[in-house]
Amino acid sequence: MLAVLFVLAVLCAVAGALLYLLPQRPAPVTDTAEPRPVEVADPPSAPVRLRVPVLGLTADVLPLGVDDNGALDAPGFRNAMKVGWYALGPRPGERGPAVLVGHRDAPANPGSVPVRNGRDNIKNAVFAKLGRLLPGDLVETELGDGRRLPFRVTEVNTYPTKNFPTDVVYGPVPNSQLRLITCGGVIDAQGHWDSNVVVSAVASREAPS
Repeated sequence: MLAVLFVLAVLCAVAGALLYLLPQRPAPVTDTAEPRPVEVADPPSAPVRLRVPVLGLTADVLPLGVDDNGALDAPGFRNAMKVGWYALGPRPGERGPAVLVGHRDAPANPGSVPVRNGRDNIKNAVFAKLGRLLPGDLVETELGDGRRLPFRVTEVNTYPTKNFPTDVVYGPVPNSQLRLITCGGVIDAQGHWDSNVVVSAVASREAPS
């Protein structure tokens, strides 16, 4: 039995990602400060790059930890075109769901507060097109030693942030999987995305044909 399950809510452009012990539930975070550096053990086996050919996406991967409140650090807006990997969880290629998070959009001028009032001060970020993926699409992680690990998308789901299904997204699995997570749904009256897009992928050697 796992001692910890993860609850992750990524509200891009206005929020970060939360990591909680059960039975707490996700809630928005408005701190968009740059995350603290994380030193990774055995760098050759850690992910350094993510590729999604069908989206024309190649992005560097940042190892993330947690802040003093137990919240998972998301990439800061100055790194809106990079992907964050939860370095305290499984690595791509290991058993379990490796968690990769990224912003859907971000302020055009990092350090500013996003405003959605018709002014053009919001830009697309690394996972702007994540919801377009389909089952069977290739997702590839590159490790520090140069190895490329292929995965195939199995599911693309959108979950309301207030009812994020922790056990479904982060529960134990018998093989190597990915969870790519960004914001989605609709923008509420406070300017927050109200949902999360979660892409699940399985190591291609284990993916159904």
